[in-house]
Amino acid sequence: MKKIRRREFLSTSAKAAAITVIPRHVLGGPGYMVPSDRLNIACIGNGTQGTRVMLSLLKMPELRIIAVADPVKDDTRYQNWGQFELRNNIRRSIEEPQWDEGISGCRAGREPAKRIVEKWYSKQTNSGKYKGCHCYEDYRELLEKVKDIDAVVVGATDHQHAQVAIQAMQKGKHVLCQKPMTNSVYEARLLAETARKAGLATQVHTANSSAESTDKLCEMVWSGVIGPVRQVYNWSNRPVWLSGFTELPPEEPVPEGFNWDLWLGPAKYRPFSYQYTHTTFRSWYEFGTGALGDMGCYSFDVIYRVLKLGAPLSVQAYGSTDCVVKNSVPTFIKPVVSHPKAMTAHFSYPARGEMPPVEIFWSDGGIKPLLPEELEKDGKVLSPDGMMLVGDYGKIIAAFHGSNPRLIPEDRNKTFTPPPPTIERSGDHIRDWINACKGGKQGRANFEFAAPLTEALNLAIIAMRTEKKLYWDADKMLTNSDDANKLIKPEYRQGYEL
Repeated sequence: MKKIRRREFLSTSAKAAAITVIPRHVLGGPGYMVPSDRLNIACIGNGTQGTRVMLSLLKMPELRIIAVADPVKDDTRYQNWGQFELRNNIRRSIEEPQWDEGISGCRAGREPAKRIVEKWYSKQTNSGKYKGCHCYEDYRELLEKVKDIDAVVVGATDHQHAQVAIQAMQKGKHVLCQKPMTNSVYEARLLAETARKAGLATQVHTANSSAESTDKLCEMVWSGVIGPVRQVYNWSNRPVWLSGFTELPPEEPVPEGFNWDLWLGPAKYRPFSYQYTHTTFRSWYEFGTGALGDMGCYSFDVIYRVLKLGAPLSVQAYGSTDCVVKNSVPTFIKPVVSHPKAMTAHFSYPARGEMPPVEIFWSDGGIKPLLPEELEKDGKVLSPDGMMLVGDYGKIIAAFHGSNPRLIPEDRNKTFTPPPPTIERSGDHIRDWINACKGGKQGRANFEFAAPLTEALNLAIIAMRTEKKLYWDADKMLTNSDDANKLIKPEYRQGYEL
């Protein structure tokens, strides 16, 4: 008799659910989840954002976190989004009001992550004890040794996303990847191709892709209320981390429990500095994607859905400079080693079916578009971040992620009747991915959908770095610039090639 592997059972269990005779709650009481319905999860990357995502997964009975991995053992120099924000979030999530009392700074790493997992699961046992979470410094060792993993959650730094996700898929694991999908054009394309061939459930963690507000904005635009859309303005108040570095930081001693070589991974070796790590990694070209990649992955997900976009025809972008005064003479310095404090980008897209060519204008660092006369008429100002779609017959303004879409001026909303729903609503971003892991349809932000917009965002960063208008040949993955083409694919350290 052929032995059925656990993963094969999970893939077919969703299809067989319709013929289940005995309800699950009868077998094990309310909320009981039989082991065969549960996905075993490994959380790779246990910094602040990785921990936040892990906390949300802990409460889902469909999941069981059985392993964590991070090159940082335990550190308190991460960045909070508010005073004790992460610590208080942990306390609420695992119902431990004294968690990390007396610990200064923002604490994260693989050991705190393991403690959080085991503390919460211990509360679900009769004995009050649980020691079932594997803990690894190197995610490659985790993937090799922990055999019963069904899916991997990637929360590592941007430059490691592709490395972790591809190796996980090669071992047959489903993948939920923290945004942005990658920090390179080449890796975005490679992730999509790998996912397509593997046939696994993939999702980029951009929850607004599954939000009802996104569906409503699509239906609103498709109803023709503002006519064909010709322009989109999208602006962000990011970055909210140190940025605009004009030179590399001085070397610092590597902290105990911090595997710096492993943290660098595929990137070229450089001496350690805390200014490279934790949230600040987003500022450095080799490690992060700046404000555009970090936040644009949210908003462009919405814009791509609304306007049914693919590859851009051209991209151009510019970044801010710094000025220093030496010997009473001002000198302008371009941050050649890191993302700037502010940037603008312009994307041009071709016609798609009945939709005309469209332009997207991005700005960050607090730079906003000009105040539209419709808002001026209403006596309102632009929010710190937002989105505006300009059509032949009017404008729609929304929050940055596309939520709360409304016509401007305000009077237009009094006579506008929202169109009836035509898009099947999503239950939840994470649960869509869980269902896909169990054999259901792919989640909305799967790798194949996310790849083209990720390519466009990274292409704009290349345009900024080279200060050239780039014409994009998506089929050949080439631009009109040799300098730009050199940046499409990262240079990998030996042993980390993709």
